[in-house]
Amino acid sequence: MTSKLSSIDWVVIALYLLFLIALAWWLSRQQESREDYYVGGRRIGAWPVALSIMATQCSTNSILGAPAFVAFAVGGGLVWLQYELALPLAMIGLILFFMPLFRHLRLVSVYAYLEQRFDLPTRLTLSGLFLFIRAFATSVTVYSIAIVVDLITGLGFFWSVILLGAFTVVYDVLGGIRGVILSDVIQLFILVAVLGLLFMMLMDSNGGFLAMLGNLPEERRQTLEFSTHGLGDGQTFAFWPMLIGGVFLYLSYYGCDQSQVQRTLSTKGIDGSNQALFLNGLLRFPLVLLYCLVGVGIAGYAAATPGFIESLPASGGEPEYNLAVPMYMINALPPGLVGLSMVALFAAAMSSLDSVLNSLSATTMEDFVRRYHQHRGRPWSEHRELVLSRVITSIWGIITLIMAFFVGDIATTVLEAINQIGSMANGSILAVFALGLLTTRTHGSGAIAGLILGIAINGLLWLFVPSVSWLWWNVIGFLVTFGTGILLGTFYRPSSQQLYVDGLQRETLERSVTEYLNTEASIDWRKRSGVLLIWFVLLLSVLFLMS
Repeated sequence: MTSKLSSIDWVVIALYLLFLIALAWWLSRQQESREDYYVGGRRIGAWPVALSIMATQCSTNSILGAPAFVAFAVGGGLVWLQYELALPLAMIGLILFFMPLFRHLRLVSVYAYLEQRFDLPTRLTLSGLFLFIRAFATSVTVYSIAIVVDLITGLGFFWSVILLGAFTVVYDVLGGIRGVILSDVIQLFILVAVLGLLFMMLMDSNGGFLAMLGNLPEERRQTLEFSTHGLGDGQTFAFWPMLIGGVFLYLSYYGCDQSQVQRTLSTKGIDGSNQALFLNGLLRFPLVLLYCLVGVGIAGYAAATPGFIESLPASGGEPEYNLAVPMYMINALPPGLVGLSMVALFAAAMSSLDSVLNSLSATTMEDFVRRYHQHRGRPWSEHRELVLSRVITSIWGIITLIMAFFVGDIATTVLEAINQIGSMANGSILAVFALGLLTTRTHGSGAIAGLILGIAINGLLWLFVPSVSWLWWNVIGFLVTFGTGILLGTFYRPSSQQLYVDGLQRETLERSVTEYLNTEASIDWRKRSGVLLIWFVLLLSVLFLMS
């Protein structure tokens, strides 16, 4: 396929990419230590962090996958909005329980808590699992955007991966977490602007909003699905697995996943961290609703445009529905705006890739490289740690780009693929942290055994019981891991392992967290959590009226 891009489109793309590199270079001059590189010196405001996290969520996987799910996926439609009901509830748990502990410990890697609570093997096991899962999921992101770049430019898949990856890795290596957050904020505004433009164009071509909604088949307009449960009936997207499974997934993702927690640890204090989570609990639903409505418009456009579906590239003998949005861009947008739409797709991919690369580097540096070097003698200088952090980021960038060539056909849509990968382990990971927070007798061996068993059972369900919704895997993994940890903590005592952080360290930790929970700031956040609960009820009511 020859390139659809005009000269002005290429100029728009080039200016955007050069701007990102210049921004990262400017920020690199302000970095003096690994803390500057990984947590921005803990001086970043709550709003930039909140918008950065939202930009990561509004990724290429969302822009491509959500409209495809709404418009074309089997069993899909606006029912995906049920998933967003879980987010405000999960934010309440994180604000009240997780953040007070993590901010007190002044962590760079969230998995460092597990060494203090359990032991070093527990820390390294969870850290290593994060590195594997997040690198794999990121390669899916790179794959999804590279096929779009290839579709529009005709560069070929290989060079599309290189074009996307090279610029992202360079500005990530230079800019650190501050570069990640500032670029994400810029990218979010670009994404929302382009999505808003597409929505307006699709609404106009469908004859208005109500007509556009009416053009969507009735079964796809349903927003709540109470009639099924997803436990063996083959109905993946029923209400209860999406709500309950979603709460467990979001608790794990925002509270135990380094790629998300690292940014909340970059704010000026616990109030900043909680404010970022609070804003996400309120603002994410409107953002998800926007790109789901783009899917509604794409469905109507496809029905009214003969040959549109046939024009999509084939994958496994079926049209590649994930390419419906970029194909519409090619057909509907004039020169210049095609380039801007490409910038939006680049922004979507980069906002996911940059934060993950920085968190992969932080986890590797903190949990493995620096952790072991400290025990061998003389520590490194701050400058040497900064240089090494950038080198590790470069290495992870190369690894994820190579993996992108091997992740082609995983699920019906990109959106499902990412969530299935996460649901395999998220519940079990959350359970390990919950064992540390809620119990005093559980030990590291029990936590790791529960983690392995929980993931293994979910793997067996994926292979042999596909009729169980993968959304339930988050709950199943949690219950299996938590229960196993409790049982082994009760009946098995490894003599070489501590049951909790020892002596004064434990007392100091518990006293500090308890004192915070009794402060006016903590009481205020409990009141604000009520706002999130009201927001949940309001969203549920709106979806009920839409059904």
